[in-house]
Amino acid sequence: MADQVKSETGEREASKQVGALRELFPFLAPYKHLVVFSFMALVLTACLSLTLPLAVRRVIDNFNVEAQEILDLYFVAAIGVAALLALGTGLRYALVTRLGERVVADIRKAVFGRVIGLSPAFYETLMTGEILSRITTDTTLIQSVIGSSVSVALRNVLIFLGGMVLMLFTSAKLTGLVLLIVPLVVIPILTLGRKLRALSRENQDWIAASSGQASEALGAVQTVQSYAQENTSRDNFSAVTESAFDVARRRITVRAAMTVAVMFLVFAGVVGVLWIGARDVRAEAMSSGALVQFVIYAIMVAGAVAALSEVWGELQRAAGATERLVELLKATDTVNDPETPVACPKPLSGAVAFEGVGFRYPSRPDRLTLSDIDLTITPGETVALVGPSGAGKTTMMQLLQRFYDPAEGRITLDGVGLRDMRRDDFRQQIAVVAQDPVIFAGTALENIRFGRPDATDAEVRSAAAAAAADDFLSALPAGYDTKLGERGVMLSGGQKQRVAIARAILRDASILLLDEATSALDAASEKAVQQAVETLSENRTTLIVAHRLATVKKADRIIVMDGGRIVAQGTHETLVAQNGLYAELARLQFTQGAGEGAGAA
Repeated sequence: MADQVKSETGEREASKQVGALRELFPFLAPYKHLVVFSFMALVLTACLSLTLPLAVRRVIDNFNVEAQEILDLYFVAAIGVAALLALGTGLRYALVTRLGERVVADIRKAVFGRVIGLSPAFYETLMTGEILSRITTDTTLIQSVIGSSVSVALRNVLIFLGGMVLMLFTSAKLTGLVLLIVPLVVIPILTLGRKLRALSRENQDWIAASSGQASEALGAVQTVQSYAQENTSRDNFSAVTESAFDVARRRITVRAAMTVAVMFLVFAGVVGVLWIGARDVRAEAMSSGALVQFVIYAIMVAGAVAALSEVWGELQRAAGATERLVELLKATDTVNDPETPVACPKPLSGAVAFEGVGFRYPSRPDRLTLSDIDLTITPGETVALVGPSGAGKTTMMQLLQRFYDPAEGRITLDGVGLRDMRRDDFRQQIAVVAQDPVIFAGTALENIRFGRPDATDAEVRSAAAAAAADDFLSALPAGYDTKLGERGVMLSGGQKQRVAIARAILRDASILLLDEATSALDAASEKAVQQAVETLSENRTTLIVAHRLATVKKADRIIVMDGGRIVAQGTHETLVAQNGLYAELARLQFTQGAGEGAGAA
């Protein structure tokens, strides 16, 4: 669950190593040919780079030879090596960049595919903004590493090793002096690298928190503006962003210090070795060409070490990003499909049964939401759930869709337990209209067709007409092809609900769930939609959460809930005559309209 994803910071920082990048291997495996060709191009360019100093030495040592043709040959050879090096480098770039883009695309699809199927309990403690940050920011880091940093690292490792070997063949004495410098270079890499690792992880966490806050505030921008809390939102976002910047500043400082230390030690060592080499040339212990060759190799080796110190920081950041993504991929869920699922009965008659159901929300384990719920709904029956806020009405809707599993008891459809079927299998038999309907940023046509993707345009329009939505949708600038904007900003609350009802009508499912489906409609629209809902409810099992008298009175049975229990059930007339909780709700909420805000369960 989400708490497993958000494990203790100290533990995660201590365990985070560059070895975490091994988790990327399964994503690289399908593209072995690209990996092999990239590695071959990388080895080729590294070998050609190591060949250039040999050509330079030949040119210098033969500069005074009488045969001009020999000197020309060495120059031509040097140009040929440079040309091959340029081609090989271009090929390497094309291959590794393509590999990086392909792998990151697969990672993004895998992570999104995983989190979109996780139950709502997962999102109770993990903000969607943080998940989006992982899918975007963290994958961008990985893309940089696969498409650049790993290639640069391997190339510089080859140049370092090859350069050291060729330096040894050029001058064992000077190579020995160079090797004395290596421990001095390794020390700052190891010591500062640990601190850099911790700061890199902390930086990514703050960036994710910043994304989460921005996503939350922008998702509720009208509420923020209604309460004139723009400055508060700005201050909160600024505080988190400044915290991210502060950590980034410290990370940059540590990395800069590591780079300074490494480069100074490396190049100071090269200058010292060059000084001793120059004395050997004056003593004729080695040729000028050999010294130049050695110096070039020394510079190449020094550059490789400096580049590796730079890349090391990138690899560490990518390792942290990989861990964060892998945590999402491996996140466990309390709601899972069975290994050997039972097929959902088709056609589904619509018999629903709650058998001794008890439930607590994972984020509120100390609060009992439902207790001892026994309810049997016959096929085609319309049942209304009423009760005060927090009674558990909407929770029953969520359990029926298996967003959560009850802690006690079970829920069945046509006698088959929800836990025994695949979720997507039985959910295809359910249509839902929520109190706060979700409208996507696509067109009106796409929003309604979301209920049944294979529906024709004519079927979509017919469903819209049945939901009293055809008139205002046809009047939009591009009609049904008009983009409705994020969360349907182009529509009023009542229009959103009618689009959602049209979506449910189009779905034509065996079970219909209505959670205050007409609460945002004006009287005329409500009458039209109510007729559509009544038509839709015929021969279908319908479960309604409602507070309006007109909706509840027409139900076959009314279930009165209070404190997570069923306290009464019957028809409207029977319950009013009992003069209990329902009668009180009827007086306070229905006739006086005082309970409009009591829809949340």
